Amino acid sequence: MGDVVAYRMDSVPVRGGELRVGVWGEDGPVIVAVHGITSSHLAWTLIGPELGRDHRVVAVDLRGRGGSRDLPGPYGMAAHAADIAEVVRAYADSPVPLLGHSMGGFVVAETARRFPELVERLILVDGGAPLPLPPGIDASAGPAALEQAIATTVGAVFARLNMTFPDRAEYLALWRQHPSFDPWPEGADAYLDYDLVGEEPHLRAACLMEAAARDGQDLYALPGATPAALPRPAVFLRAPRGMFDDPDSPLYAPGRAGEWLPDVVESDVPDVNHYTITLGRAGAEAVAAAVRAATHHAP
Repeated sequence: MGDVVAYRMDSVPVRGGELRVGVWGEDGPVIVAVHGITSSHLAWTLIGPELGRDHRVVAVDLRGRGGSRDLPGPYGMAAHAADIAEVVRAYADSPVPLLGHSMGGFVVAETARRFPELVERLILVDGGAPLPLPPGIDASAGPAALEQAIATTVGAVFARLNMTFPDRAEYLALWRQHPSFDPWPEGADAYLDYDLVGEEPHLRAACLMEAAARDGQDLYALPGATPAALPRPAVFLRAPRGMFDDPDSPLYAPGRAGEWLPDVVESDVPDVNHYTITLGRAGAEAVAAAVRAATHHAP
């Protein structure tokens, strides 16, 4: 994907402290990138260097994750949108494109709704349109039902947040059993190495369970909810295979994004799952190409 691109970690003042960001590139238009529910800015470990050839890619660690782990709650999409607004103001003096993967898609969509003056357009990567509640979940039960929905959808991903690991090798071994990481994606090593905090033999995932559990409540379409138009142009890139690499269980069925986000332009990224759409080489190239097409900025 081209020559070595400058990378550094930085911080942005936000409510309660400083938000960690990773920045790829030194010149060109700014694009702000937002990761998924238990992830970090190194979800963009392949895409950042590619887009950084002709952009400045500012990728955040959301509140409660990575280097932003110690920022206080409350969490939720509104809180994250306020943080992203501060990031945009810190790096740009005009509206910028926002790029969001998985839950990051919800964050950037909320940012556009709350701060449209800061947003030029949205690139949503397998996230951002409300998810259907799993079968058997009674939304009238309130937050408890939503916690059950989260456990049904991403429970195996959440399980690691309460685990400890004696060393990094054991943490990698856990992920090597994951069907979405077979074959091992090129971006996985850097992504997972950054995901650990603490000291051996008590390493743990950086994402706080309380942050992920609260944020997950904002991802579902509740009874009576109606589609909500976005105030800025948006494209939606769909992974045809889901969180466990199952082609029969994509996170989004074809057309789902368009049902909930009127006027969004939806397209599939071939032969990727929910993880490898960013962490695999083919997915990363497709996302970078879609960003350039959406922003009309070629290298």
